[in-house]
Amino acid sequence: MSHPHPELSAPHELPKGGLRITPLGGLGEVGRNMTVFEYDGRLLIVDCGVLFPEDHHPGVDLILPDFESIRDRLDQVEALVLTHGHEDHIGATPYLLRERGDIPLVGSELTLALLGSKLREHRLRETVHHVVAAGDTITFGPFDLEFVAVNHSIPDALAIAIRTGAGLVLHTGDFKMDQLPLDGRITDLNAFARLGDEGVDLFMTDSTNAEVPGFTTTEKSIGPVLDSVFHKAADQRIIVACFASHIHRVQQVLDAAVTHGRKVAYVGRSMVRNMAIAKDLGYLKVPHGVIVDAKELADLPPHKQVLISTGSQGEPLSALSRIAQRNHNFVHIEEGDTVVLASSLIPGNENAVYRVINGLSRWGANVVHKGNALVHVSGHASAGELLYCYNIVKPKNVLPIHGEIRHMRANADLARATGIENVVIAEDGVVVDLVDGKAEIAGKVPCGYVFVDGSSVGDITESSLKDRRILGEEGFISVIVVVDSQSGHVVSGPEIHARGFVENEHTFDGIRQPIIDALDKAMAEGVSDTHQLQQSVRRVIGRWVSNKHRRRPMIVPVVIEA
Repeated sequence: MSHPHPELSAPHELPKGGLRITPLGGLGEVGRNMTVFEYDGRLLIVDCGVLFPEDHHPGVDLILPDFESIRDRLDQVEALVLTHGHEDHIGATPYLLRERGDIPLVGSELTLALLGSKLREHRLRETVHHVVAAGDTITFGPFDLEFVAVNHSIPDALAIAIRTGAGLVLHTGDFKMDQLPLDGRITDLNAFARLGDEGVDLFMTDSTNAEVPGFTTTEKSIGPVLDSVFHKAADQRIIVACFASHIHRVQQVLDAAVTHGRKVAYVGRSMVRNMAIAKDLGYLKVPHGVIVDAKELADLPPHKQVLISTGSQGEPLSALSRIAQRNHNFVHIEEGDTVVLASSLIPGNENAVYRVINGLSRWGANVVHKGNALVHVSGHASAGELLYCYNIVKPKNVLPIHGEIRHMRANADLARATGIENVVIAEDGVVVDLVDGKAEIAGKVPCGYVFVDGSSVGDITESSLKDRRILGEEGFISVIVVVDSQSGHVVSGPEIHARGFVENEHTFDGIRQPIIDALDKAMAEGVSDTHQLQQSVRRVIGRWVSNKHRRRPMIVPVVIEA
């Protein structure tokens, strides 16, 4: 990950009366959003999400924000405020609560309900919750918070106005300005304007779609497209894959299923869990008798079936990937089935998604996706919406958040185009101080990736991942040699084993004698330390493999003294 401020040193002491903003994730990447606000020696955290691994993170399950800079100050945290219920904003919360379990959690009803099921999975039950709604105000220490309704691809999302002695900060969270939202809950631009009239000292704005001109397409435009898909597949089964948190999209599929006389089943543990929560809280309207168990659905004729599945990002173990590979327990893809991928492509997931599309197509499925039909719209504000917000909020300072560097730079350009002069571009770990109404970079704290690998958190390093990449791409060679330190000669071996090579019994014949010669020579020169002898073996076989096979495998030499 590139850093525009590599020369920055540790931040200086926060001036009295100043507000310090430290992003620990989400600035320079799409995921693991987490920002720490510090005022008068107290801390407020906004969001605590995960980043999902890419191909160059072999074996990694999740990537967390780096808590190191606040680890010895967790007793000063007043609260953790969650803007909405997506994984990249709430997913790391259980890992933070393992370090201090009584941090008050603040969020909307749906956000805290989705988080609650996650905390139960982690066996974290005794947590302090504060359910808030748009228009509510609440105070934690020196932080006065006001919550503003914003529209996003999950219901009940909130922007947060943070008032301290240093001024007013407006943090949008993830948002867009859909004027025809399915739930009728629009972004409260009236509140944005009111806060702007009060005087917003720092506006922290979602950058994800800043490069996209105009306005984000409304969610309602997807309804007729889905209806058309159902109409064309009148005699066939329909499978819809989307995010397990995309309640609006599931609602649209349920409505289409009712219109076309079909039954619906959920496939995927997270989908079943989240939709049960959404239904119980009234965010998902489910007509009576429409939802059935997946195994019960299989007994119906194809034209009566709709499956709503996880796996729209091509995750290897997801329901859709297993369906595409024909190894799902009870869903068997058939010629003529229609599969709808109702989601965007998260950067880095393209190959995995196309692999699933090809797998489904191989079995004769008709695959409908964003590339060939309007079956998904973004949950983020495009450039036109961001310009609109800058003009009504009229902030003194802007800090683009949530996005890769290119997104944040595009967002900064939009802010400057509306006449805002002080726009600060920061990345994870870059500290920004708001002092006397001006935001400036004050330094940088260490802020790396924290990898979750099975049950271990933070034990896997970049060096470990490099080893895994080498193993996966270049192969592995082990060499075992027995030497007699008294005579100074090889007495057994070398025994060579390899993985990842085109092997036959003669593959390594040409290197056995050079290994023996190198060891004999080293011992003749007085080298007796086995580590140094192993390095000699590594150099000889490494050079040979590079020249002969154009490969740089992982080499594990073992020299044993007889």
